[in-house]
Amino acid sequence: MNLDILALQNHMREVGLSGPKAVHYGGPDEVLLCSSGPHSHLAEYSILCGPSRRRVLVRQPKNMESVQAHSPLRGEISLHQEKKTFTAQVEEWKHGCWYHSTSIFAKGLDELMEKLRDLTSTACFEQRPASKMPQRPFWTGAFAYDMVQWTQPLRLQNQPKQDELLTILWLVERMVVQDRSTESMTVHALQNDNWAQKVSLNLDLFPALDDLEAPLKSQETSSLSDQKHEAIIDDIRESIRDGQMYQVNVGRWWDGRLTEHPRRIFQRLSQTNPAPFSAFLFAPDLGLSLVCCSPESLIQSDGSKVFTSPIKGTRPRGENDEKELQLRDEMVRDEKERAEHRMLVDLMRNDIATVARVGSIQVERFDVEAYAHVQHLVTHLSADLEDGKNGVDAIHNVFPGGSITGCPRTVVCAAIDEIEQRPRSFWTGSIGWIDVHSGACSLNIAIRTLIAKQRRKQWFGSVAAGGGITIGSDPQTEVEEAKWKAAALREACGWIKREQSDLPIGKLATHPLLIEAPPQTVHAGKVEFISGTKGDANGVLLIDNLDSFTLNIAHAVAGLGRNVNVLKARNGNTMREWNTESVKQLIQRIKPTHIILGPGPGKPTDSPLTMAVANAALSEEISVPVLGICLGHQAIGMAAGMEVVRSAGGPVHGSPRQCEHQETGLFSGIESPTLFTRYNSLCVMASEPTCLVETAIETDSRMVMGLQHEALPIHSVQFHPESVGSRHGLTLLQNFLSIEADA
Repeated sequence: MNLDILALQNHMREVGLSGPKAVHYGGPDEVLLCSSGPHSHLAEYSILCGPSRRRVLVRQPKNMESVQAHSPLRGEISLHQEKKTFTAQVEEWKHGCWYHSTSIFAKGLDELMEKLRDLTSTACFEQRPASKMPQRPFWTGAFAYDMVQWTQPLRLQNQPKQDELLTILWLVERMVVQDRSTESMTVHALQNDNWAQKVSLNLDLFPALDDLEAPLKSQETSSLSDQKHEAIIDDIRESIRDGQMYQVNVGRWWDGRLTEHPRRIFQRLSQTNPAPFSAFLFAPDLGLSLVCCSPESLIQSDGSKVFTSPIKGTRPRGENDEKELQLRDEMVRDEKERAEHRMLVDLMRNDIATVARVGSIQVERFDVEAYAHVQHLVTHLSADLEDGKNGVDAIHNVFPGGSITGCPRTVVCAAIDEIEQRPRSFWTGSIGWIDVHSGACSLNIAIRTLIAKQRRKQWFGSVAAGGGITIGSDPQTEVEEAKWKAAALREACGWIKREQSDLPIGKLATHPLLIEAPPQTVHAGKVEFISGTKGDANGVLLIDNLDSFTLNIAHAVAGLGRNVNVLKARNGNTMREWNTESVKQLIQRIKPTHIILGPGPGKPTDSPLTMAVANAALSEEISVPVLGICLGHQAIGMAAGMEVVRSAGGPVHGSPRQCEHQETGLFSGIESPTLFTRYNSLCVMASEPTCLVETAIETDSRMVMGLQHEALPIHSVQFHPESVGSRHGLTLLQNFLSIEADA
């Protein structure tokens, strides 16, 4: 890559335009958002931030309640309804120090960004940057993964220590932008900015960076032995078999002493492991530096659209072109890798659906992206923002990224806390920039990241890596994958030598693949979350069971022209006691035209509302057409006297399976057999005849994939019709919506 932006940063520090000598312009803190490697659709611009005069710190609050020990892997989940308030300390640079200015109180990332608007100028930069860049003063910095305490309805069992830093943001009023297509650099600031004028004079004067010698050797320790790591993977797979989750991303840590400043480690990584979403952050007074060479974007927005690029599926680079192609084809054809990737795409579709206009979510491209040491499967998604929503809302709803948590999101975040038994800090958090006025933003997922902390004059570092564990994961393979994902960072820190990592190195490249996309809708209804205790909603009632695909179902139904009202069935530490009478009252208040019992982790009995609706429908206490999906399907079967058992062929998550049917009812107009995507570990089985008739069977396993009541408008399916892998899912949903309620 062209290292001019790093060379300029070094020169500015030497001449007093940044770093500790730049006290006239702002604090000594340093921020560089660097698109390393060759220019591409990912690596377009780098941003070197000028000295900041204002920053924000969020630390772990004192009043966070402890949580009683429990095991999400075994189906125990502790939820809360009311989020605790956190405090953001606003500091100003005065007289050579950071001074406390004011405090902001918030209950989420969205509220924090909203309140920062009052501290941020709306004036645009004098020289307008490219449209994808910030157009006015913006905030940049890092969110620790542990901000999950405010984006998911759970408390951590292994909370960060009191006052541990969770967020650091700087207000940037001047910057240098490097256009990667031309490698040219331009300066942007508010009108009559003295710093910008002086930097402009230095744009062609800086010397090239000196070559770096290999780092001095230092020792590292690992948080897990290989044997313990493999045992954890086996525990996760057993939890998946029990239906508690589909996939969990588990991390492993390496810690050690650093023999040089993190700035030099970043320079080395920019040369040996370039990545499009790299970053270097340094706060001297806090003794903190973040060195990141991430290939993955969490979310981007231009103010009117949002973009996200989920990565899942990994192989090393090959020793030569032939081996490279072999490994790439192996990954593309690997059912486990494709299922894992499809699961993540469905998850991210769901997450951006919280802010997207119905029918606007698109799969723009599907690629293999090859980086220095690894190659990944990457899908690029986009969506138009719904009226009243912006990129800030999107950040709050997608954080932390699904590729580094798993699915369903809330349950796996709780499981990660149980498994890893330590806060993640800034690893798998996000680094980037945000325009709090327009909502334009660009944030990465902070993988391939060194967290460096200084104690006295010595730097110490922590590096973590992991992988998404599914039922198809091989423990030994997953352990080795975590090691070589972390190898470039560990080598740059001097903890291992090149022969120890034994990884081929290749040039960055992109290989387009055939897109697998959900069918597009034409009509558009509305999606709203409602309360079950009040309100007359009308439309289709969708029961949300803490699943990560609920809004995909909602958008699919709304895309067919219906209004959808989503009711959370599992919300808070205690759930309302539901019975037939209370369900009848709910239906009388809401007056839905149809009811969908949604999917979710665990067993049907974990959702009293879902079971109560199934029982009320089967006993004819309510006459509204009902469709059960996955957990909802199992609830209907259980209410009819069927058993819910482990699938005989084992769990299947994210894989399309051929289903045979009679081409009637829900399956009218759908040729048999056809592909529908399964996400299930459990299934229903009847030991004696019931009122339900089998309507679909999986071709290979002969597992029941669909049920229909012999007389009532009650249907269910053991697959996800809304998934990217379900070819005729919209037709099935339209067939259900065409069923009218009994008079």
